Amino acid sequence: MSKRLEGRTIVLGITGGIAAYKAASLCSLLVKMGASVRVVMTEGATKFVAPLTLQTLSRHPVATDVFDEHDASRVQHIDLADSADLVIVAPATANIIAKMAHGIADDMLSTTLLATTAPVLVAPAMNVHMLAHPAVEANLAILADRGVRFVESGTGQLACGYVGKGRLAEPEEIAEAAWELLAGSRPLAGKRVLVTAGGTMERLDPVRYITNDSSGKMGFAIAEAARDQGADVTLVCARTDGPPPAGLRLVKAESAEEMLEAVMVRLPETDAVVKAAAVADYRPAVRHESKMKKGASERLTLELVRNPDILQAIGEWRRQGSAAAVRGPFVVGFAAETNDVERNAVEKLSRKGCDLIVANDVSQEGAGFGTDTNAVQVYGAEGLVEALPLQSKRAVAERLWAIVRERAGWNGPQASGPGREETRS
Repeated sequence: MSKRLEGRTIVLGITGGIAAYKAASLCSLLVKMGASVRVVMTEGATKFVAPLTLQTLSRHPVATDVFDEHDASRVQHIDLADSADLVIVAPATANIIAKMAHGIADDMLSTTLLATTAPVLVAPAMNVHMLAHPAVEANLAILADRGVRFVESGTGQLACGYVGKGRLAEPEEIAEAAWELLAGSRPLAGKRVLVTAGGTMERLDPVRYITNDSSGKMGFAIAEAARDQGADVTLVCARTDGPPPAGLRLVKAESAEEMLEAVMVRLPETDAVVKAAAVADYRPAVRHESKMKKGASERLTLELVRNPDILQAIGEWRRQGSAAAVRGPFVVGFAAETNDVERNAVEKLSRKGCDLIVANDVSQEGAGFGTDTNAVQVYGAEGLVEALPLQSKRAVAERLWAIVRERAGWNGPQASGPGREETRS
């Protein structure tokens, strides 16, 4: 890996999971990148990998016991905590995640984590059901709210025999994330970004609702990419197929009306809006307070009324401006189509007053709802800006932000967010 980390000290915490063997490769990678790596192992970790292995790779003694003090002039866990430019926990078991979330310090690693003020990067690894357990999800959310960063677990064959999400990310991915945190490019630093994701739910009664097939994966990828490029991200999230990404501000909005309110109140302090959510066009005219009972008739007729158009409302807000004639945030809309993609997308962009429209044919294999891939066309006022072939949704998100930065004029070192400069006195 050509990316360098000279002059940086990384504390590598290794916990007691089978994936601990990968930590040796991670340690070696970080050392090759020029970092000074100080390893801390839990007692469980030493059952899987010998401390001597990590000592040899890091060229530093390995810390395992909070009471094993070799130098009377310093307290080891405080020295480690103070020396760190970054703390990485890989693999991070459910146990250490719980300790971090609740401030438990009962071994060398948890004590060091509680004492450090350095950024913390966590790479979870555990059984698929453990990772999805509400307690673990809640603990991860607590850490995300505190600013802890994560390298997402991979999906595949797990040591326990299950196939699913929970594998430790590859050492190269973790090393890349470490480099991004310490030395990487953060072109959206200082920008406030709002992303909508998922499919809205329009309730008939407490147990039934109208929705769509949106999984939220595209919105999640856009929010993650913005977060990793340094933006302050707010994710307004409707119904999704999985948990939202960590390390950003999450706002739940079940219905179109709730999402409209959540978006509009945040517009004045937002630099870019990406409206990737699939918002229901209509909602039931009557929402029943109790469960609707089946009647004698073979048919049921529902009366629907039109929902507010969030993208239209954003466009109108920008056109009206404020007392200072501020244009408002850069706005990207999405258009999921099944036919006449270009014509419908260009018409939508003009009608709703966005800066860009990202259109895709959801009938195309691999580019519809619920997939991990997408193929899109990005349109601006002049027509097609760029067509992106079938690729991961994260890759689409990365390229979309590159287009936004260029068209919003944010690639220069002195670029500032749209609107906010004009309002300063």
